[in-house]
Amino acid sequence: MAEKSSRHLNWRIGTLSPLGGLLPLLLAAPNGARAQEGPNIVLFLVDDMGLMDTSVPFLTDRSGQAVRYPLNEWYRTPNMERLAGQGTRFSQFYAQGVSSPSRASLMTGQDAARHRVTNWIRSENNNRDDYGPYDWNWEGLHRNDPTLPRVLREDGYRTIHVGKAHFGPFGSEGEWPENLGFDINIAGSSIGEPGSYFGENGYGLIRGRRARAVPGLEKYHGTDTFLTEALTLEAKAQIDTAVAAGRPFFLYLSHYAVHNPFETDPRFAAHYQDTAFSKAARGYATLIEGMDKSLGDILDHLEKTGIAENTLVVFLGDNGSDAPLGDAKDIGSSAPLRGKKGAEFEGGTRVPCIIAWARPDEENPWQKRFPIRRGVISPRVGTIMDIYPTLVGAVGGAPVPPDYPCDGRSLQPILGGRKDTQRAEDQFLCHFPHQHRGSYFTTWRHGNWKLIYYYHPEQPDAPHCSLFNLRKDPSESRDVLRWHRRIARRLLREMTDRLESENACYPVDSLGQSLRPRPDAYRTSVRNGHMGRPSEL
Repeated sequence: MAEKSSRHLNWRIGTLSPLGGLLPLLLAAPNGARAQEGPNIVLFLVDDMGLMDTSVPFLTDRSGQAVRYPLNEWYRTPNMERLAGQGTRFSQFYAQGVSSPSRASLMTGQDAARHRVTNWIRSENNNRDDYGPYDWNWEGLHRNDPTLPRVLREDGYRTIHVGKAHFGPFGSEGEWPENLGFDINIAGSSIGEPGSYFGENGYGLIRGRRARAVPGLEKYHGTDTFLTEALTLEAKAQIDTAVAAGRPFFLYLSHYAVHNPFETDPRFAAHYQDTAFSKAARGYATLIEGMDKSLGDILDHLEKTGIAENTLVVFLGDNGSDAPLGDAKDIGSSAPLRGKKGAEFEGGTRVPCIIAWARPDEENPWQKRFPIRRGVISPRVGTIMDIYPTLVGAVGGAPVPPDYPCDGRSLQPILGGRKDTQRAEDQFLCHFPHQHRGSYFTTWRHGNWKLIYYYHPEQPDAPHCSLFNLRKDPSESRDVLRWHRRIARRLLREMTDRLESENACYPVDSLGQSLRPRPDAYRTSVRNGHMGRPSEL
């Protein structure tokens, strides 16, 4: 792996750079002697935020016009609205179903099936579960992985991590972001949730869940500084340091919000007094608005420091919503989409994504190289794996080289309104061979069709499939496999080929035998009655 990493990092220091043969000399020079060679990047990640956890309408009608739903009226996110007006948002953007797989995909550009971080990582011990694969990557990311911050650091960037990491368990190389290419790490470790959001509680160290106390924020202990605000203050200070050094920066601001515990952010409690919603749902809404205030504070700070027009902002959720509304597999927390975090349905993997310049300026040289349409909702499928090649391309370097197995594709053509020759059809693979709200499944989307394969390791002779047409049935309420068996067979073959090409790991049966997809599962689904009712589809 180290050899592959070295090849990957060195690829961008050659003649394919816009600076040509001068770039190796500049990289060899002391940092203080270097002029800024790329745009600043802010990657603003929100934990457990789904597509509908916002006042910004992401979904559209068939003509492409935004459609507002009741959840868009419940949440207040004016700064997301501001950012959406400055850039492009996606109505069909996918992440993995839970935290650690998405974060590994974000850092590597690879599907979970390939990097094998297929489940959330429990810090203390291996949470493979009863039928999970023995060879899944519980250790997470490693020191020699060619992560996004490592590639950007090789290009001269100051790389800053603020907030939740969740890249590896206690004692692993991935526990600390500094091992993965970040120059600075504030508040990031193995933990996947905060012990408390309250500064008075020491973010879990004084009161709360001590085993999940957020590290590195001791100066706020005993104060009334909410965790989201503390991370924002630290991020702003790091921006100032990078600007003073004259270096481009990559700021990965990864909020613990809006993960449970759903503690109420008192700054916004007055906005959510509707007792038709539970106390937890009202607390969740305050976490959403507090996160949105953080986004606005960062955008304002970029303006104040005079670097907004040179700063690219990517706003992203890491998996489907965990809002305490409805059951895991019904239409509730992500309505009108079905399911939530950890489920196999669209509400479990569809996330908000907005990409924009912090201050649009058509005359700015970086924005000329990387144009982004304003106020646009793209209907194209995008994935969390696409962020890696998109940001690598944004800094002016060459595309990801063919010897690095990157599953993402740059979003730059979509953002600029050009034809995307690399993305012939919309596809997305989600591989989850573990137990959760949805258990032991793989989903494969190709165009408007989505296949869900259930391994059923407790009954390994009875796997089955479901098939949905997402264009006609975005709520996944009608399984139409019985009427489209040829399509199901084709998608099952594509899914299987993709998994094998990525060397996926699979659930095991009670004897420990690996369970690969069965090519006849679409037939057994029909025989065993796993299908929907007749419809117009």
